[in-house]
Amino acid sequence: MPQQILLIEDDARLATMVQDYLGGSGFQVTVAGTGQKGLDLHRQRQFDAILLDLMLPDFDGLDLCKTIRADNATPIVMLTAKGEPMDRIIGLELGADDYLPKPFEPRELLARLKAVLRRGTTEPSHRILRFGRLEIDPDAMEARVGDRVCDLTAHQFNLLEILANRAGRVLSRDTIMNALKGENLASFDRSIDVHVSRIRAEIEDDPNKPRRLITVRGAGYVFARSQD
Repeated sequence: MPQQILLIEDDARLATMVQDYLGGSGFQVTVAGTGQKGLDLHRQRQFDAILLDLMLPDFDGLDLCKTIRADNATPIVMLTAKGEPMDRIIGLELGADDYLPKPFEPRELLARLKAVLRRGTTEPSHRILRFGRLEIDPDAMEARVGDRVCDLTAHQFNLLEILANRAGRVLSRDTIMNALKGENLASFDRSIDVHVSRIRAEIEDDPNKPRRLITVRGAGYVFARSQD
């Protein structure tokens, strides 16, 4: 599976060039043309690295870098036409992993991106999945809606994590059972629907009208990628 890169860049021509070049090198690049769109995508999906333009129309790039770094340790390479050493120093102090002034050669961007990805594999991050007000912390096996901790069993949390990691995809019951290998599957026999019902009772504002964990009749379940 190709590594997922988030490019936050308002220059459409440059974004297309970077997307095509990195795509030809085996990466999957998602482009956000504004800081807010980039922040929303970062909170909805798990990316392997972020390429961040510091001069955005709606967001100060350094503030956005700080906000992203507060969420998790996804590698960040800053891209900017501003060449002052102080900008680089501040950006690195805020948590960026590297800095590349514009204009740049695509080959240099590729080399720097690969370097931060290699470093990232040796430094495990605390990954939190965020979907609107719902936060899922796999390390702590804890889910929260706002300030409220969801009361889930270990089986239910594992099921929720499987669905959340595949947000936007319809998963059949057989697919879910296969993903649960290593669990005590007997506890899930004929009861996935029961577990889903109990998960909904904890994560939905109205379990009778679910908006996060949705049933697709005749197919299975889908965990909504976009949530409030």
